[in-house]
Amino acid sequence: MAEHCFHLEPTGAPRATILFVPPLFEEANRTRRTLVLAMRALAADGFAAQLPDLPGQNESLVPLAEVDLARWQDAFTEAAATIDGPLVIASLRGGTLIDHRPKAAAWWRLAPVNGASLLRTLMRARVAADREAGLASSLDSLQTEAATAPLLLAGNRLSPAMIAQLGAAETQPVAPLRTVSLGSGADAITGTPLWLRAEPGEDKVMAEAIAADIAAWSTTCGIS
Repeated sequence: MAEHCFHLEPTGAPRATILFVPPLFEEANRTRRTLVLAMRALAADGFAAQLPDLPGQNESLVPLAEVDLARWQDAFTEAAATIDGPLVIASLRGGTLIDHRPKAAAWWRLAPVNGASLLRTLMRARVAADREAGLASSLDSLQTEAATAPLLLAGNRLSPAMIAQLGAAETQPVAPLRTVSLGSGADAITGTPLWLRAEPGEDKVMAEAIAADIAAWSTTCGIS
């Protein structure tokens, strides 16, 4: 099943296509508006930009409980294979766990995180929610439950396969690669960690910084 892909084209032939990999789970919702602003800035600078939905996420009709990390990797690789011309993959947070298999001219990563860290954050949120509801749970009890049945974590029903794969997932080496963080300095951009907010947000300055840094990196990699 083909998933929806938000796509922006510049006026005239694109210099390259920037294929975004959003953060995973609820972090994707919290950052989407800013990513769309970054895509619009890139289109104004002569790039095509795409933001595909992953199976089980956003507009996808696939139940999230039927998806695992390997399926996301496959889906993203298939999305990248449809793009002609130079390709730059731009991934954020947990998106860096699934960005390594396609062929690309360059990669750009913002605040990469390993799967175990994402999983701990989701499970701690579940333990805190259970406590507020007067229920007893722990990280250990949730891991035990997740071994045999889908587990509801921060509104996401994750399969045993997803949880097992996520817990072992690490970002993989790619080249050429630029990795940036939020802050100041040569390897940082201005912005706020939108993925930590309780609700979706928007940071126009961050979006413009993302677009400018990706454009500069693509030039460094010989894409003009």
